[in-house]
Amino acid sequence: MATFQEQLSTLPATDDIAAIVLLNPAGEAVHRLENQPGTAGSLRVYHALVKRHGHIDRKAAREGLELFAEHTAAARAAPGSHPNIDRLLAIAEDNAPGLRARVVLASES
Repeated sequence: MATFQEQLSTLPATDDIAAIVLLNPAGEAVHRLENQPGTAGSLRVYHALVKRHGHIDRKAAREGLELFAEHTAAARAAPGSHPNIDRLLAIAEDNAPGLRARVVLASES
């Protein structure tokens, strides 16, 4: 199985993205992923999922869990330690509602 770093290298670049705002089904912002150290990898995964699926539903969340590779097991072992993975686990496995996303380009911020 590929590591998280190996998975990241296969995903589209996000250099021109400042953030991704996650929206609940009502269109309300529920979280903002910044393109900065500590969250840039998560932003890249979420961006790839949104590009590929248009939103984050159960299928996209399951794909995201695969992309997070070894970090998914760490998130399962310590709930709350990886909130961006916890969000995908809730959608994929606990029937939480899916999310939409708004991409904020670096030129807009």
